Amino acid sequence: METRLLQTFAALARTGSFTAAATELRLAQSTVTVQIKALEKALGTRLFDRVARGALLTEDGRRLLGPAEEVLEAESRLFAAAAEEGPVTGTVVVGAGETLCSAHLPVIVAALRELHPEVEVQLEPRGTAAALTGLRSGQLDLALLLEERVDHADISARRIAAQPLDLLCAPGHRLADRTATWEELAKEDFFLHEQGCSYSDWLAGQLQAVPGAHPRMTRFGSIEAARSCVTAGLGLTVLPHANASRALAEGRLTLVAGPPLPDVPIHLAQHRRRQASRAARAVVGAVVRHFEQA
Repeated sequence: METRLLQTFAALARTGSFTAAATELRLAQSTVTVQIKALEKALGTRLFDRVARGALLTEDGRRLLGPAEEVLEAESRLFAAAAEEGPVTGTVVVGAGETLCSAHLPVIVAALRELHPEVEVQLEPRGTAAALTGLRSGQLDLALLLEERVDHADISARRIAAQPLDLLCAPGHRLADRTATWEELAKEDFFLHEQGCSYSDWLAGQLQAVPGAHPRMTRFGSIEAARSCVTAGLGLTVLPHANASRALAEGRLTLVAGPPLPDVPIHLAQHRRRQASRAARAVVGAVVRHFEQA
């Protein structure tokens, strides 16, 4: 049995559409149909029910999908092992939000260059939705996501660290030297990172949940813009500690004693069906080591 038949099986199961599977595999739709029929004949069972909107896995199809994916993964490991000779080289495109790009990834890239000078890392600032799209399209090799959970069938994600959050204001702000409740915070001006930022969205939800409150919130696409407004004494913000530590040390920002803030998990994500290159695995190692030592 040719593994290309199993690749077509997995693609059709994932997309549920002969057209989408053909596009993903760069095949004619008729070729996908022929290959699925050939696989069904070889296995002696129907794998899909053909419906108006595409294809649905049969009971046997669901049962056999896992073993088929195991064969494909074994094939990928075989070819990867055969290629592992000489220095690690290649380009790895990593997507991450500005929070991580500015505070962590430059340090990671510098450490990686010491070990693998021929590996080039390209950083792309992307929020979670755009990063997931990039992984699926092949534009990104890896993504770092600040999310409580990453639960997608085609994305493999593991939690590698967590970011503590700081509630911040300028030293001269009226809340700088006292403890604030949610009710008091909901009366303040907040300057937050753009919508889609998990920790900013969480804080906005907490403020909006205060009965009768109408919090004033300005959202920016840049962390630096939000931080600058707060440094100027215009209001408050919430940032991961790594993005606030320098301003805190320099006295440009100070902590607000308020309600407890949750840590924000960091997930390292890859596409489940794409074999990581040696260069990508080297970057993964550098990322994990960085956060283990942080």
